[in-house]
Amino acid sequence: ELGGKNAMLVLEDADIEKAAAGAVRACFSSAGQLCISIERLYVHESVADAFLERFAARTKAMRLGTALAYGADMGSLAGERQLKAVEAHVTEAVAKGAKVLAGGVARPDIGPYFFEPTILDGVDDTMSVCAEETFGPVVSVYRFGSDDEAVERANATPYGLNASVWTTSPKRGTEIAARLRTGTVNVNEGYAPAYGSAQSPMGGMKDSGLGRRHGSEGILKYTEAQTVARQRLLPMAPSLGMDDAAYAAFMSRSLKVMKAFRFR
Repeated sequence: ELGGKNAMLVLEDADIEKAAAGAVRACFSSAGQLCISIERLYVHESVADAFLERFAARTKAMRLGTALAYGADMGSLAGERQLKAVEAHVTEAVAKGAKVLAGGVARPDIGPYFFEPTILDGVDDTMSVCAEETFGPVVSVYRFGSDDEAVERANATPYGLNASVWTTSPKRGTEIAARLRTGTVNVNEGYAPAYGSAQSPMGGMKDSGLGRRHGSEGILKYTEAQTVARQRLLPMAPSLGMDDAAYAAFMSRSLKVMKAFRFR
Protein backbone atom coordinates (compact mmCIF):
# COMPACT_ATOMS: atom_id res chain seq x y z
CA GLU A 1 0.00 0.00 0.00
CA LEU A 2 1.06 3.59 -0.63
CA GLY A 3 -0.58 5.63 2.12
CA GLY A 4 -3.97 7.23 2.49
CA LYS A 5 -6.08 10.17 3.60
CA ASN A 6 -8.59 8.04 5.42
CA ALA A 7 -12.12 9.22 6.22
CA MET A 8 -14.46 8.48 9.10
CA LEU A 9 -18.20 9.11 8.65
CA VAL A 10 -20.39 9.73 11.70
CA LEU A 11 -24.03 9.41 10.62
CA GLU A 12 -26.88 11.13 12.42
CA ASP A 13 -28.02 7.89 14.08
CA ALA A 14 -24.59 7.02 15.47
CA ASP A 15 -23.93 6.55 19.18
CA ILE A 16 -21.86 9.72 19.54
CA GLU A 17 -20.25 8.69 22.83
CA LYS A 18 -18.90 5.52 21.26
CA ALA A 19 -18.03 7.38 18.05
CA ALA A 20 -16.05 10.02 19.96
CA ALA A 21 -14.10 7.35 21.83
CA GLY A 22 -13.55 5.47 18.58
CA ALA A 23 -12.32 8.60 16.83
CA VAL A 24 -9.61 9.05 19.46
CA ARG A 25 -8.36 5.53 18.77
CA ALA A 26 -8.69 5.88 15.01
CA CYS A 27 -6.93 9.25 14.76
CA PHE A 28 -4.28 9.18 17.45
CA SER A 29 -3.10 5.60 17.98
CA SER A 30 0.66 5.48 17.35
CA ALA A 31 0.51 9.29 17.18
CA GLY A 32 -1.37 9.00 13.90
CA GLN A 33 1.58 7.21 12.30
CA LEU A 34 -0.43 4.35 10.84
CA CYS A 35 -1.20 4.11 7.15
CA ILE A 36 -4.81 3.38 8.12
CA SER A 37 -5.19 6.23 10.65
CA ILE A 38 -8.16 8.55 10.21
CA GLU A 39 -7.22 12.06 9.04
CA ARG A 40 -10.62 13.28 7.74
CA LEU A 41 -13.70 13.19 9.93
CA TYR A 42 -17.14 13.83 8.39
CA VAL A 43 -19.96 14.35 10.91
CA HIS A 44 -23.66 14.82 10.18
CA GLU A 45 -24.61 18.42 10.85
CA SER A 46 -27.39 17.45 13.25
CA VAL A 47 -24.96 15.79 15.70
CA ALA A 48 -21.75 17.65 14.85
CA ASP A 49 -21.68 20.00 17.84
CA ALA A 50 -22.47 17.29 20.37
CA PHE A 51 -19.96 14.91 18.82
CA LEU A 52 -17.16 17.48 18.60
CA GLU A 53 -17.67 18.54 22.20
CA ARG A 54 -17.13 14.94 23.32
CA PHE A 55 -14.32 14.24 20.87
CA ALA A 56 -12.42 17.39 21.84
CA ALA A 57 -12.81 16.67 25.56
CA ARG A 58 -11.47 13.15 25.14
CA THR A 59 -8.59 14.40 23.01
CA LYS A 60 -7.58 17.10 25.48
CA ALA A 61 -7.58 14.50 28.25
CA MET A 62 -5.06 12.27 26.49
CA ARG A 63 -1.82 11.62 28.36
CA LEU A 64 1.43 11.99 26.42
CA GLY A 65 4.50 10.11 27.56
CA THR A 66 7.76 8.40 26.68
CA ALA A 67 7.63 5.38 28.95
CA LEU A 68 7.09 1.91 27.54
CA ALA A 69 4.94 1.02 30.55
CA TYR A 70 1.17 1.49 30.63
CA GLY A 71 -0.10 4.96 31.49
CA ALA A 72 0.47 7.10 28.40
CA ASP A 73 -2.22 7.39 25.72
CA MET A 74 0.07 8.62 22.95
CA GLY A 75 3.78 8.69 22.28
CA SER A 76 6.21 10.53 20.06
CA LEU A 77 6.51 11.12 16.36
CA ALA A 78 9.25 9.13 14.65
CA GLY A 79 11.70 11.97 14.12
CA GLU A 80 12.41 15.58 13.27
CA ARG A 81 11.29 15.36 9.65
CA GLN A 82 7.89 14.05 10.65
CA LEU A 83 7.52 16.68 13.37
CA LYS A 84 8.24 19.42 10.84
CA ALA A 85 5.68 17.96 8.41
CA VAL A 86 2.99 17.96 11.11
CA GLU A 87 3.86 21.48 12.26
CA ALA A 88 3.77 22.73 8.66
CA HIS A 89 0.27 21.36 8.02
CA VAL A 90 -1.15 22.78 11.24
CA THR A 91 0.58 26.16 10.95
CA GLU A 92 -0.58 26.69 7.37
CA ALA A 93 -4.15 25.65 8.16
CA VAL A 94 -4.41 28.01 11.12
CA ALA A 95 -2.89 30.87 9.11
CA LYS A 96 -5.58 30.35 6.46
CA GLY A 97 -8.44 30.36 8.96
CA ALA A 98 -8.76 26.88 10.45
CA LYS A 99 -9.76 26.68 14.11
CA VAL A 100 -7.92 24.47 16.58
CA LEU A 101 -10.39 22.54 18.76
CA ALA A 102 -7.67 20.63 20.59
CA GLY A 103 -3.89 20.45 20.54
CA GLY A 104 -2.09 22.33 17.79
CA VAL A 105 1.34 22.66 19.42
CA ALA A 106 4.56 20.72 19.82
CA ARG A 107 5.54 19.49 23.28
CA PRO A 108 9.35 19.61 23.56
CA ASP A 109 8.95 19.54 27.34
CA ILE A 110 7.94 15.88 27.04
CA GLY A 111 10.29 14.85 24.24
CA PRO A 112 11.93 16.31 21.14
CA TYR A 113 9.35 14.98 18.67
CA PHE A 114 6.09 15.22 20.58
CA PHE A 115 3.08 16.99 19.10
CA GLU A 116 -0.28 17.23 20.83
CA PRO A 117 -3.22 15.32 19.33
CA THR A 118 -4.88 17.96 17.19
CA ILE A 119 -8.40 18.57 15.88
CA LEU A 120 -8.87 21.20 13.17
CA ASP A 121 -12.24 22.70 12.19
CA GLY A 122 -12.91 24.99 9.24
CA VAL A 123 -10.41 23.30 6.93
CA ASP A 124 -10.89 23.95 3.20
CA ASP A 125 -9.24 22.71 0.04
CA THR A 126 -6.74 25.59 -0.06
CA MET A 127 -4.96 24.00 2.91
CA SER A 128 -2.42 21.20 2.49
CA VAL A 129 -3.87 19.28 5.42
CA CYS A 130 -7.14 18.92 3.52
CA ALA A 131 -5.78 16.57 0.87
CA GLU A 132 -2.18 15.61 1.72
CA GLU A 133 -1.39 12.76 4.08
CA THR A 134 -0.05 14.19 7.35
CA PHE A 135 0.96 10.90 8.98
CA GLY A 136 0.70 12.40 12.42
CA PRO A 137 -1.82 13.18 15.20
CA VAL A 138 -3.92 15.64 13.19
CA VAL A 139 -7.51 15.26 12.01
CA SER A 140 -9.72 17.71 10.11
CA VAL A 141 -13.46 17.76 10.78
CA TYR A 142 -16.20 18.55 8.26
CA ARG A 143 -19.99 18.63 8.40
CA PHE A 144 -22.37 17.01 5.91
CA GLY A 145 -26.13 16.97 5.39
CA SER A 146 -26.85 13.66 3.64
CA ASP A 147 -25.39 10.21 3.06
CA ASP A 148 -24.80 11.03 -0.61
CA GLU A 149 -22.79 14.12 0.31
CA ALA A 150 -20.74 12.22 2.87
CA VAL A 151 -19.89 9.44 0.43
CA GLU A 152 -19.03 11.88 -2.35
CA ARG A 153 -16.69 13.90 -0.13
CA ALA A 154 -15.08 10.84 1.40
CA ASN A 155 -14.32 9.50 -2.09
CA ALA A 156 -13.03 12.86 -3.35
CA THR A 157 -9.38 11.97 -2.86
CA PRO A 158 -6.67 10.29 -4.94
CA TYR A 159 -6.28 7.82 -2.08
CA GLY A 160 -8.39 4.79 -1.23
CA LEU A 161 -6.92 2.82 1.66
CA ASN A 162 -9.20 2.74 4.72
CA ALA A 163 -12.51 4.21 5.90
CA SER A 164 -14.82 4.07 8.90
CA VAL A 165 -18.62 4.38 9.19
CA TRP A 166 -20.47 4.93 12.47
CA THR A 167 -24.18 4.14 12.68
CA THR A 168 -26.56 2.15 14.87
CA SER A 169 -27.94 0.42 11.77
CA PRO A 170 -25.77 -2.50 10.57
CA LYS A 171 -27.67 -2.56 7.25
CA ARG A 172 -27.06 1.13 6.64
CA GLY A 173 -23.41 0.81 7.62
CA THR A 174 -22.91 -2.01 5.13
CA GLU A 175 -24.68 -0.08 2.37
CA ILE A 176 -22.55 3.03 2.95
CA ALA A 177 -19.38 0.92 3.12
CA ALA A 178 -20.11 -0.60 -0.29
CA ARG A 179 -20.10 2.90 -1.82
CA LEU A 180 -16.71 3.91 -0.42
CA ARG A 181 -13.74 3.42 -2.74
CA THR A 182 -11.30 2.06 -0.20
CA GLY A 183 -9.60 -1.28 0.29
CA THR A 184 -11.00 -1.68 3.81
CA VAL A 185 -14.04 -0.21 5.56
CA ASN A 186 -14.77 -0.63 9.26
CA VAL A 187 -18.26 -0.19 10.70
CA ASN A 188 -18.34 1.27 14.23
CA GLU A 189 -14.55 1.14 14.59
CA GLY A 190 -11.66 2.99 12.99
CA TYR A 191 -9.41 0.27 11.59
CA ALA A 192 -9.01 -2.62 14.03
CA PRO A 193 -11.58 -5.16 12.68
CA ALA A 194 -10.17 -5.19 9.15
CA TYR A 195 -6.54 -4.80 10.18
CA GLY A 196 -6.70 -7.42 12.90
CA SER A 197 -8.08 -10.24 10.75
CA ALA A 198 -5.35 -12.21 8.99
CA GLN A 199 -8.03 -13.81 6.80
CA SER A 200 -9.27 -10.47 5.45
CA PRO A 201 -7.47 -9.06 2.40
CA MET A 202 -6.03 -5.60 2.96
CA GLY A 203 -4.71 -3.09 0.47
CA GLY A 204 -5.49 0.12 -1.36
CA MET A 205 -7.48 1.42 -4.29
CA LYS A 206 -6.52 4.31 -6.57
CA ASP A 207 -3.21 5.92 -5.53
CA SER A 208 -3.12 3.91 -2.30
CA GLY A 209 -1.57 0.99 -4.13
CA LEU A 210 -2.12 -2.30 -5.91
CA GLY A 211 -2.62 -5.85 -4.70
CA ARG A 212 -3.58 -7.22 -1.31
CA ARG A 213 -1.96 -8.76 1.73
CA HIS A 214 -3.62 -11.24 4.10
CA GLY A 215 -6.39 -13.62 3.06
CA SER A 216 -6.35 -15.82 -0.02
CA GLU A 217 -5.67 -12.75 -2.18
CA GLY A 218 -2.46 -12.14 -0.23
CA ILE A 219 -1.26 -15.70 -0.99
CA LEU A 220 -2.36 -15.79 -4.62
CA LYS A 221 -0.16 -12.79 -5.48
CA TYR A 222 2.83 -15.10 -5.02
CA THR A 223 1.48 -17.54 -7.60
CA GLU A 224 1.33 -17.53 -11.39
CA ALA A 225 -1.82 -18.54 -13.22
CA GLN A 226 -1.56 -21.07 -16.02
CA THR A 227 -4.32 -22.11 -18.43
CA VAL A 228 -4.40 -25.71 -19.74
CA ALA A 229 -7.14 -26.34 -22.30
CA ARG A 230 -8.20 -29.52 -24.14
CA GLN A 231 -10.25 -29.44 -27.31
CA ARG A 232 -13.22 -31.82 -27.21
CA LEU A 233 -15.37 -33.28 -30.00
CA LEU A 234 -14.71 -31.33 -33.21
CA PRO A 235 -11.62 -29.26 -34.02
CA MET A 236 -11.99 -25.51 -34.47
CA ALA A 237 -11.90 -25.86 -38.26
CA PRO A 238 -14.15 -27.29 -41.00
CA SER A 239 -14.53 -31.06 -40.58
CA LEU A 240 -16.81 -33.99 -41.37
CA GLY A 241 -16.70 -33.06 -45.03
CA MET A 242 -18.15 -29.56 -44.47
CA ASP A 243 -16.87 -26.59 -46.44
CA ASP A 244 -16.36 -23.18 -44.80
CA ALA A 245 -19.94 -21.99 -45.36
CA ALA A 246 -21.50 -25.19 -44.05
CA TYR A 247 -19.15 -25.20 -41.06
CA ALA A 248 -20.04 -21.59 -40.19
CA ALA A 249 -23.78 -22.38 -40.38
CA PHE A 250 -23.29 -25.52 -38.28
CA MET A 251 -21.35 -23.66 -35.60
CA SER A 252 -23.95 -20.88 -35.49
CA ARG A 253 -26.78 -23.36 -34.96
CA SER A 254 -24.77 -25.32 -32.41
CA LEU A 255 -24.03 -22.24 -30.34
CA LYS A 256 -27.69 -21.24 -30.31
CA VAL A 257 -28.66 -24.70 -29.07
CA MET A 258 -25.95 -24.62 -26.40
CA LYS A 259 -27.12 -21.19 -25.26
CA ALA A 260 -30.74 -22.34 -25.11
CA PHE A 261 -29.78 -25.29 -22.89
CA ARG A 262 -27.12 -23.29 -21.04
CA PHE A 263 -24.35 -25.65 -22.03
CA ARG A 264 -20.77 -24.53 -21.42
